[in-house]
Amino acid sequence: MIKDLLKDAETRMHSAIHSLESDLSSIRTGRAHPALVEKLRVEYYGAETPLLQLASISVPEPRSLMIKPFDKSTLKAIEKAIMASDLGLMPNNDGQAIRLNLPPLTEDRRRDLVKQVHHRMEEARVALRNIRRDVLKDMKDFENEKMISEDNLKHGEEEVQKLMEKVTVEVDKIGQHKEHEIMEV
Repeated sequence: MIKDLLKDAETRMHSAIHSLESDLSSIRTGRAHPALVEKLRVEYYGAETPLLQLASISVPEPRSLMIKPFDKSTLKAIEKAIMASDLGLMPNNDGQAIRLNLPPLTEDRRRDLVKQVHHRMEEARVALRNIRRDVLKDMKDFENEKMISEDNLKHGEEEVQKLMEKVTVEVDKIGQHKEHEIMEV
């Protein structure tokens, strides 16, 4: 029973880490990366659609992105979505594709981005603590209902704490890597 709870906790914690990674991939670094605009929502026939479903995104140069829509009629909508986003980029539309040139980041902007990374890391840690709390509560409920012994409860609590420490280290590594990418000139 405790093993099932631990497996469930591990699965939920790894999904929280995966969510953090995908969240951090949308934060701009010094280099162009398709993940920067993939999730951008574009108004397409009355529905908000991710840009990834409307166009192919490539990196022709280290500091530029090229967005080629599958349907040329969506060029204006994509351009409008990019300008409305908080990316701070000006799209260049040549009638066939949209080019985004990424200017170098200023020191202040880099610090702001690092703050965003730290904020998202803290959100991930809170999610992990909530998962741990839920699992520990379930274990205590099982012990109160005499489904597991007190020794099993203690062992389960120790295992959850070990898992929590391992996953927290992973969150820190991911955050440090992203911070290093942002501060790299």
